Amino acid sequence: MTEIKLCGLRRPLDIVAANGLKPEYIGFVFARKSKRYVEPEKAMELKQLLLPDIKAVGVFVNEELSVVADLLNKGVIDVAQLHGSESEEYVAELKKATGKPVIRAFKVAAAEDVVAAVTSSADYILLDAGAGDGVTFDWSIVKDVKRPFFLAGGLNPGNVADAVAAVQPYAVDVSSGIETDGFKDIDKMTAFVKAVRKD
Repeated sequence: MTEIKLCGLRRPLDIVAANGLKPEYIGFVFARKSKRYVEPEKAMELKQLLLPDIKAVGVFVNEELSVVADLLNKGVIDVAQLHGSESEEYVAELKKATGKPVIRAFKVAAAEDVVAAVTSSADYILLDAGAGDGVTFDWSIVKDVKRPFFLAGGLNPGNVADAVAAVQPYAVDVSSGIETDGFKDIDKMTAFVKAVRKD
């Protein structure tokens, strides 16, 4: 069964909605340039509302390693997701400092982009259209990837079942595809989860 990550949650009602839908993962965005940015203190409050069997992922872009490690070690997040130009050394240091899983995001525009992704030492890779603008990439590029990966980029309730059927990802990751006017929409969240789980 393909797992689900609902990303960019930032309000208590988003967490309540997620608790009802029980995705395997939710995401907090710690990249300050993002409109979905949450302060670490706010993320801790939200994490305390989250069901313990749902993993909280922190999304970072070229953040200082000590900051990411601190959030992992304090239990604000359970997994780090790296979206910048972080090196293999950074990934290794972070895993050593925390013992927690790391997801490394890669922008996929052509087949050669997949090569770098599959050799990453991160626990999981995330294959993304990269622009954060709700546009998908050509899924056929990743259909032969042999290691578990998160599929992201332009997913929504209307196309996620096709994406799962096309590439059988380990997990699907959605943010803008479950929003209305820039905020999470419980009806879209519910429709997305149902489309993945086919229930």
